[in-house]
Amino acid sequence: MKNLIIALLFCFPSIAFANSACDKPKNDFDGLYCLNKVYQEADKELNDNYKKLNGKLDSAGKKALKRGQLAWMKKRNQNCSRHEDNQFYVNLDCATNTTIQRSQFLQDRLRECLSSGCQNSKL
Repeated sequence: MKNLIIALLFCFPSIAFANSACDKPKNDFDGLYCLNKVYQEADKELNDNYKKLNGKLDSAGKKALKRGQLAWMKKRNQNCSRHEDNQFYVNLDCATNTTIQRSQFLQDRLRECLSSGCQNSKL
């Protein structure tokens, strides 16, 4: 047991170091790595909220939610990415903020479902 505690103590400084590297990235690739980590977490939360909300809806609500999600994805892609020649650019800050806003919207709809009933007109 004592060896396990000592081993865990040695792990935490490396975790703290990894997290602090995102506080002051050394170059653009480090910055991209850190932005991507934040985006991935926001996307995970969005997917979790979507699944939870979808599970509370009737069939009409599920269809409305899917239509809304597809429209949101199209708008996110238009606003946060572009193609030039054979290159593709993504503004991860834009994508992350847009994803966080959508996730909050889905959380708000889930809260409504749980408290006063699902309102398909808001999806």
